[in-house]
Amino acid sequence: MSKLAEPPVEVADGYRAGRTLPLRVELVRQLKRRRTMVMGGVLFALPIILLIAFQVGGDPGGNNNRVNLMDTATASGANFAAVNLFSAAGFLLVIPVALFCGDTVASEASWSSLRYLLAAPVPRARLLWSKLAVGLTLSLAALVLLPIVALIVGTAAYGWGPLQLPTGGTLPTSTAAVRILIVVAYIMVSQLVTAALAFYLSTRTDAPLGAVGGAVFLTIIGSVLDEVTALGDWRHFLPAHWQYAWLDAVRPQLEWSDMIQGTSISVTYALVLFALAFRGFARKDVVS
Repeated sequence: MSKLAEPPVEVADGYRAGRTLPLRVELVRQLKRRRTMVMGGVLFALPIILLIAFQVGGDPGGNNNRVNLMDTATASGANFAAVNLFSAAGFLLVIPVALFCGDTVASEASWSSLRYLLAAPVPRARLLWSKLAVGLTLSLAALVLLPIVALIVGTAAYGWGPLQLPTGGTLPTSTAAVRILIVVAYIMVSQLVTAALAFYLSTRTDAPLGAVGGAVFLTIIGSVLDEVTALGDWRHFLPAHWQYAWLDAVRPQLEWSDMIQGTSISVTYALVLFALAFRGFARKDVVS
């Protein structure tokens, strides 16, 4: 006996699943939100705050006998930009990444608009891809904004010049620009774990603060565990262990080994968490 033919699925004329929730529309929506403007203002203000601190406090390396990247902050605009990245990479840059990726789906649920988006109808995978792409784009924009503003502010205050290395020697401005781009790219890759954590939690809860705060909290826990030397080589499996591997890019000889290991760890964790987010949301009973 032949199988009965399945009834045709009725689709509205002109409907294309791939055209629902365009990235441009979602990006404009997110750019207009107050939290995006506030976070942009904070990152814009940080270089100015550091500049004022250096002007008030004097030479950043004058009160210690150790030589580090912070000691070269006032050497040139390139050094000032590198110091801003060094100051913000540990914690401050975690916040915009967690915010932009964790406030995506959960915010729609908290506004009770998520079910209406899906009824529009926007396919669930399409909705997640749009939200994730915009979240990662804004996260990258935040990471790029900081060094650009710092470079402008630092150049205005300390002049344009080569990147002075804390270990001695300098890098020409063209080489320094490439190295800073490498630093920004690596920081973005290392923050993929925070982005994936925030995005996964955003698909599991209706509370945006819970998703954002949970991602930041777990990131901090990873950094704390990395300080536990008793864990030995187990710390190498923590993304936080490699978060400052980009310092190898501000040395006379560029070293890739630690950044490659850090990238592999971060990308692996991120892919697993992103996959869990898509899998869980596809089966979730959306009532918000």
